[in-house]
Amino acid sequence: MKVINLLLIGLTIVTNVVSTNFFYNKDDRIINKFKLWMSKYNIEYVNDNYISHIYDNWLENEKYIEFINFKNLTYKLDHNLYSGMNSEEFSKLMGFNENKKVAYNLRGLVNINTNNINSLENIPSSIDWREKNAVTDVKDQGQCGSCWTFSTTGALEGIYSIKYGNLESFSEQQLVDCDNFRNGGNSLGCNGGDMGSAMDWITKNGGLCSEDEYPYTSGTTKTSGSCDKTCDKISGSKITSHASVTPNSDSELMKALSQQPVSVAIEADQKVFQLYKSGILTGDVCGANLDHGVLAVGYGSEDGVDYYIVKNSWSDTWGDNGYIRLERNADLNNGSGQCGILSQPVYPLL
Repeated sequence: MKVINLLLIGLTIVTNVVSTNFFYNKDDRIINKFKLWMSKYNIEYVNDNYISHIYDNWLENEKYIEFINFKNLTYKLDHNLYSGMNSEEFSKLMGFNENKKVAYNLRGLVNINTNNINSLENIPSSIDWREKNAVTDVKDQGQCGSCWTFSTTGALEGIYSIKYGNLESFSEQQLVDCDNFRNGGNSLGCNGGDMGSAMDWITKNGGLCSEDEYPYTSGTTKTSGSCDKTCDKISGSKITSHASVTPNSDSELMKALSQQPVSVAIEADQKVFQLYKSGILTGDVCGANLDHGVLAVGYGSEDGVDYYIVKNSWSDTWGDNGYIRLERNADLNNGSGQCGILSQPVYPLL
């Protein structure tokens, strides 16, 4: 079970011990549901103030979940590990504010060789790179604002598998520790980063090491470590360059996705994203103030609604086994698409 220790905001996940006094004279149906959530995620009772804080957040989220699900929209919300947090606490945990400050526009643009890009007429109506052995299992960034590393390794894992027929899991920790100013990079470890810049660092480094050889630890330490320059880089993992997809265009992102998984930046600090469970996130529900790096792994349509398939890095307990489907609609957010997914897509070339 994932562990989040946030005593500063009144949330510790360890074991289930509950004060009976706290639940006195409260609605039995709601309390029983809250207790089940506590048991599922091993919420520890510290004192009534702590549990009251968690309960207030959970109850607010419960009302929001019921309100949204009652509308019978194209998506559903549900409780998860983060239901005991309000939006501010959730943003702090995930490092959204830091990611907003790290200039995503540091991404170095390269010219795209359009001869290598499929025409829209020739691409499939749907694609899911998970079905083509080009996507590793969902990972967990934990208590570190390192989403940019997971998006970067996911894109590298995809093109590496497509080119060599071998799905490798690459090291996020190496990027957290090494892609900084001391080592020729531009990112800030657990305080945010940029996928294009990380791809530049992999180019300069001559490739990336494996997850097994350089395992991820920052999810629990909440900080970067010393850069280990002795690990063996996986042969063929050097990124020759990276290409930026023409922004604000569904057709251009679809063409890129027909070739390989693509790193994308989105806005994920909204409650609807925090509590997402299943379906296609449609409508004007999140903006385009980019604060989170994820991986687009395909696209498709369901019941007349077009969507992108997006892999997150909050473990497979969040969302639809770690994934979310975002509406494919360039009309949202002044052309930047649902949650800003069309703003700055980028993918590596080997």
